[in-house]
Amino acid sequence: MPARALHIPNRREDVTDAEWHCRVDLAAAYRLVALFGWDDLVFTHISARVPGGEGGFLINPYGLAFEEITASSLVKVDADGHKLDDSPFDVNPAGFVIHSAVHAARHDAACVLHTHSINGVAVSAQRGGVLPLSQQSIFVLASLGYHDYEGVALRDDEKPRLVRDLGPHSFLMLRNHGLLTVGATIADAFLNMYLFEAVCAIQVRAQAGGGELVPVPTAIIAGARQQAAAVTRGLGGALAWPALLRRLDRRLPGYDT
Repeated sequence: MPARALHIPNRREDVTDAEWHCRVDLAAAYRLVALFGWDDLVFTHISARVPGGEGGFLINPYGLAFEEITASSLVKVDADGHKLDDSPFDVNPAGFVIHSAVHAARHDAACVLHTHSINGVAVSAQRGGVLPLSQQSIFVLASLGYHDYEGVALRDDEKPRLVRDLGPHSFLMLRNHGLLTVGATIADAFLNMYLFEAVCAIQVRAQAGGGELVPVPTAIIAGARQQAAAVTRGLGGALAWPALLRRLDRRLPGYDT
């Protein structure tokens, strides 16, 4: 059988420099999610607000694997889900409900990242949610909300509850569903998800060991934000992002086309 190659015109000359840079970083985030094994076939989504105050955001073309996504294939939509470019692709309706709700309410959240990873869903199904069991967990617990499962996120009437449960936090556990992070940049949202995923994987493995678990003291969690700023030198995700892009250039090149 012949390969079914995608033929997507390059959009570099159709958008501003700021939008193109955003597209490249967002396509990189999709491929990194695939590289780390957090993707769920063509489902779940990452979105980024379009720079320049247009009010729209970029999201994945529904039906493409995350490892296939490029800067040019991303779809630009407005707050009502209408496409703002001539993309031949549709968007995931559940993705639009979740991401449009967060972008409308959290103007500080330039990027929203959502996964259905095995470890994330496993912990989301536990009554106790995230437990203070690891160094990584203190950063998540310092800014974590929970949202109860209401079925596949297709209804607009769920939006106010999503926004309420996220509140001012950077991390949201979607019960029986998965994980969500936000960030002031795409790099920040990705670093947050890296931590969230690590926390869940560590927790599942620690519980599987069967021994008595040692919790992190509450007083340490209270100072987690200051510790995070110190560790990243105040740069947040930007500290690791260039290295992550170099990893992509070696293993999954082509995201920036």
